[in-house]
Amino acid sequence: MPVSELNPPGQDSLGLYFSIPFCRSKCTYCNFASGVYPASDHVRYVDRLIEDLASAPRWAEAMGAELPGTVDTIYFGGGTPVLLAPELFTCIFSAIRGQFNLAPGTEITVECAPGQLSDATLASMAAAGVNRVSLGVQSFVDREASLSGRLHTRAQVLDDLRRLREAGIANLNIDLLAGLAEQTLSSWRESLAVLLDTGVAHASVYMLEIDEDSRLGRELISGGSRLSARLVPSDDAIAQMYEEAVATYAAAGLEQYEISNFARHGEESRHNLRYWQRRPYLGLGLDASSMLRAEDRSVLRATTTDDLSEYLGNRPAPETAWLGAAQQLEEAWFLGLRRNAGVAIGALCDEFGTRVVEPSVAVAYRLSEDGLLTIENNTVCLTNRGRLISNDVFAEFLGLTPAYQQDRIPAIAN
Repeated sequence: MPVSELNPPGQDSLGLYFSIPFCRSKCTYCNFASGVYPASDHVRYVDRLIEDLASAPRWAEAMGAELPGTVDTIYFGGGTPVLLAPELFTCIFSAIRGQFNLAPGTEITVECAPGQLSDATLASMAAAGVNRVSLGVQSFVDREASLSGRLHTRAQVLDDLRRLREAGIANLNIDLLAGLAEQTLSSWRESLAVLLDTGVAHASVYMLEIDEDSRLGRELISGGSRLSARLVPSDDAIAQMYEEAVATYAAAGLEQYEISNFARHGEESRHNLRYWQRRPYLGLGLDASSMLRAEDRSVLRATTTDDLSEYLGNRPAPETAWLGAAQQLEEAWFLGLRRNAGVAIGALCDEFGTRVVEPSVAVAYRLSEDGLLTIENNTVCLTNRGRLISNDVFAEFLGLTPAYQQDRIPAIAN
């Protein structure tokens, strides 16, 4: 199918996400579908990615979904994408440009584990047009990074930043993680200060997730002491670290625009914004998710397997689900509330109809009385307290739409 047929006039552009699950070591806190795999899997994996990219138009057509032919954001994440050989990066970008139109100024992001970016890979990234890099630092205190399974030092991070800038990649993000073993408010402030000294225009702050999908999470749940689990800060301490980051970054001009993300004006992650704005994206690779729309305004969500042997061998079809009006409204709330811009009630009424939206607006007013949301100028936003327990807030917006309205999306508000 020609690219021009994939993107009719007026249709939204597309984001591409490539999951690269390869790591040199598995961090204790990591709950992603990534791991330490032999380098021999890299070529087979990239071959499969390119096959999936080529077959995406046929798959979308068979599913009844629209696949825009113009791409304006590309993101390489997952494990450690920079472990791919330079020629493999070149192959992927060649396939992208052969399949899609790239909009002028397309944002192209690659996640990078500090200390693992070779000169050859950096050169291939720059030549391919990569213009944004996200560094998974987590802590600038070497002891904390080491206990969590990170392989870098502060000096290596600073050197990588220098090399990236010299290669012409100046749009840089640094991730920090609150909740690492031995982390204190004092050491956290040290990491925040070093990050600001680097002059990066974007920062992400995450709070440790305790679940069964990470080794450290399982140890904490079981009450064990391995992996320095007993040295992990308390929930209250982690929350204090998060609040410290919000205040520190704001004072330095890094404005919070989403629960975990901060940027100077105009430097927000355009790819991540499309997730929260419910704009279409195609995910390729292990445990990758996609969101596409159909002409009838329904939404297709798809997720690939998280088993590498299955992905390379049996090649199972992605798990798919079509979302009707009720599920889309739920997503509009919990994705929109992640952003500091919040959720505009009028826009929801335009999309779903006033009667369908009314129950969730009533919930919003109730939560505002509890100090978890604010409602100003008909826009609903999380408060600082609400951000700390955001998952609990989001859960309040689930299952509110009456069954007879679940598949109804009117053309205009009523």
